Parts: sequence; C-alpha cells; structure tokens
Amino acid sequence: TDETYLKRHPTWHSEDAAWKADQIMKVLSRNRHCQTRTICEVGCGAGQVLVELQKRLPAQTSFVGYDISPDAFRLCSPKSNESLQFKLEDLACAKVEPFDLLLVLDVVEHVTDYFGFLRGLRDKARCVLFQIPLELTVHSLLREVLMLNRRVFGHLHHFNKDTALATLRDCGYHLLDWSFTPAVVDMARPGLKSTVSSALRRTGFRIAPEKSVLVLGGYALMALTEDSASTCQDLPQGVVI
Repeated sequence: TDETYLKRHPTWHSEDAAWKADQIMKVLSRNRHCQTRTICEVGCGAGQVLVELQKRLPAQTSFVGYDISPDAFRLCSPKSNESLQFKLEDLACAKVEPFDLLLVLDVVEHVTDYFGFLRGLRDKARCVLFQIPLELTVHSLLREVLMLNRRVFGHLHHFNKDTALATLRDCGYHLLDWSFTPAVVDMARPGLKSTVSSALRRTGFRIAPEKSVLVLGGYALMALTEDSASTCQDLPQGVVI
C-alpha cells in the first residue's frame, strides 16, 4: 500500500495473466461441476487475469476483483465494464453473497497471517481455486533464493506441495483437484542460463514430477477446493500437467 511494490513491478505482472487464465481453464475443464456464473479474485492486482478470463468464458459470466492496494486499484479500475467490476476493499471483511468461484492466485505467500486470511475467505465462495508458488526446494535453499524472493516479491512464507495442501486442509478447505503448473519454467526470462534451467526442469518433471519439483523447483501448485462440509471425497493424488 506504500507504492514500493508498484515501483518494483510497474505492470503488476499483467504479462503473466494470459498464462494464468489458461491454467485456470484447464482446471475448470476437468471440473465441470464447478459453476462459474460469478467469479471473484482476491488480490486481483492489475485485474488482467479477470480480463483474460472474460475473453474465455460465456458472456453472461460476471466478474469482480478485490484488492487492498490503491496502486493496484488505479491499474485495474479502468478495465471495468458491465460484467467486470473492481473494488478497493478487503474481501474477508466484505458482506457478499457467496460467489461460484473465488480465485486466490499467488496471494497466500504475501499475507502476514495467512491462516486467518484463508479462514476468512471460506464463506465467500462455493469453490476456491488457489495458486501457490512452491519455493521450498533443494535448489532454492542451496542458492539462497528465498530471501531474494522476500526482498523483491514480498514473499513472507514459502511452501512445498505437502505444506501447501496441509495448510488448506487445516483451514477447512476440502480438496477437489490439484496439479503442478510450470510457472517459472514457462515464464523464464530470456537468456542461456534460464533456457538451460527450464530444459533441466522440464526433463526432470517428465521423469519424476514430484521429486523434480521438490529438488529443482520451477513449478507452482494449483488447487481447487470447496468447503470441508462437502460430502465429496478427496482425490488420492494430483493431476500432473
């Protein structure tokens, strides 16, 4: 809220939005029971993910994005239209009818009290789709990347697959589907070093997905959940894509 993030990331990562929208559509295509008439994103930033989803979903779908940053709101509010609105407000404190789908994309790692944050969102939607970067890897520990991500991106917490899923369960979310998404691999910066790193990660992922993610990193977790009161059963394992 003090313009620090805007100065470091003036686009607020809008260039990643089309990729994120594609990952979301893959999850929705596997889970057609999850309705999408009303979609909300918390921590929507520049709002570009919702813009991209509006291009991909039926015209009658309504979208709303929430963010607490005035800087983000100034970026996203001009993108509003009849079916897409943005609010400078804390969704956890807002009185709203439950949305069909709530998006929480690359947000949890930024929130000081992420347990309270997650519990505060549970009654806001019927289904919640998370993306959480998996930064707790052998590679990141050996290269001391975690503190860099803290300084540059404001990541206060770091997860691997097991701790991320356990956190969601501990906060009362019922897991419907999860998958690895090649976040860093697909969006690597140009250059020989990044090209080689991405090639190694892709090769390792094809051979042993979970071990490769834990050792080499480069992937995020995308998890579709609903309230734990549901009678559905947890999936025994994730879908590797």
